[in-house]
Amino acid sequence: MTPAEPEAQPDVDPNATPSGTGCLECDAAGGWWVHLRRCAACGHIGCCDDSLSRHAQAHWRSTGHPVIRSFEPDEDWFWNYDTNEYYDGPELAEPQCHPLDQTVPGPRERVPRDWMAQLQARG
Repeated sequence: MTPAEPEAQPDVDPNATPSGTGCLECDAAGGWWVHLRRCAACGHIGCCDDSLSRHAQAHWRSTGHPVIRSFEPDEDWFWNYDTNEYYDGPELAEPQCHPLDQTVPGPRERVPRDWMAQLQARG
């Protein structure tokens, strides 16, 4: 008798590769972000909810892909926007995080000097 295959997780594709090393939409617009999140279904990299644009959450709303994973070094947690809970996900395709020399917030050359004030003003 062969062991049963693990149940497929429709919100996660372990083979999906990241869309880049930074927030896809912020990069296109010349913007900046605080932290990065990776869509576990398709690999889209978006900025976190602490960032001005919240592109990871916008990606969830537009695609229905609820599960994200941190794309920060030394962080391997998943989050499910639908349930508003942490999620126990599988190992995802490399790379696991943005380049180690990329600043947080980043990218360095686009982060305004008053970035903290901008975040506080957003509320």
